[in-house]
Amino acid sequence: MEHPGFFDRAGPFPLAEVARAVGAELAPGADPALVIRDVRPLSEAGTGHVSFLDNRKYAPQLATTKASACLVQPAVSNLVPEGTAGLLTRAPYRGFALALHLFYPKASWPRVAGDARSGPVDPTAEIEDGAIIEPGAIVGPEARIGRGSRISAGAVVGYRVAIGRDTYIGPQATIVHALVGDRVIIHSGVRIGQDGFGFAMGREGHLKVPQIGRVIVQDDVEIGANSCVDRGALKDTIIGEGTKIDNLVQIGHNVIIGRHCVIVAQCGLSGSSELGDFVVMGGQAGLVGHIKVGAGAQIAGGSHAKDDVPAGARMGGTPARPFREWAREIAAIRRLASRQPPGSGSEE
Repeated sequence: MEHPGFFDRAGPFPLAEVARAVGAELAPGADPALVIRDVRPLSEAGTGHVSFLDNRKYAPQLATTKASACLVQPAVSNLVPEGTAGLLTRAPYRGFALALHLFYPKASWPRVAGDARSGPVDPTAEIEDGAIIEPGAIVGPEARIGRGSRISAGAVVGYRVAIGRDTYIGPQATIVHALVGDRVIIHSGVRIGQDGFGFAMGREGHLKVPQIGRVIVQDDVEIGANSCVDRGALKDTIIGEGTKIDNLVQIGHNVIIGRHCVIVAQCGLSGSSELGDFVVMGGQAGLVGHIKVGAGAQIAGGSHAKDDVPAGARMGGTPARPFREWAREIAAIRRLASRQPPGSGSEE
């Protein structure tokens, strides 16, 4: 059964109303009555969708987008393809945030549980036979809990969250805006599905960008205590099957983690970074946003990758570089540090 989603969408709105709401001007030839129904990224937008371009790195996506309208700076309005209406603004990302506020006005204050009078387990929740809900756990409206799963004391399973079978949700864990598979272990204090860290920054202040994506946790995943997994902004944050995540790990919005990865304590994965299958990240390693780590790559503890990492590579240092190169640099520094400067003989 297809999931109904977590957020109610307003609209549709005519293009002229969208332009007013986001502080943009219609490009010449744009139809003010054009109907806009939703907000999507360039690569996924189609008829009735509005998107944005704020970084020329994504100009190829603009060239092929099927969006009905796109927010762009006036200087690059010539890049808007035929069939897409231009919305001209000096701050396309801020305009995009305002469009999300227009279409998803409640996304910044999402629903988690039902009315207090309905009790800790909402009557609309679907609990399969054999599932165990411990005292003090909260299960929200339309949530689904599979057979053999245990929701521990003090845990929160939010509105429309789906938990598979034989899954364990530890004490004080909170699961919102997420779909969780079978045989998953989520330890104490884990936070899944909260807002991603998204703001349109500017002189007027930092405008919150509503996060309307989800978190998908596939089968046989384990997530250590007090780790955090942010929901996607527009797309989903995905943790692939069999992946093992240690304590105190931060996973940002739109991150995609492949199958059977190992991520050790205190790692940080910035938004929209991607890991292939069987990637290993040592403790306190980090990734900047929007980079890809190829399948089977290894990143040493305390290392930080700022560029794409090839499949099978072994990387270390900050910024991360091939392991042998990093090891030679450390050895050279040690040799230099051990040398005594000329004339600096030992003193009695």
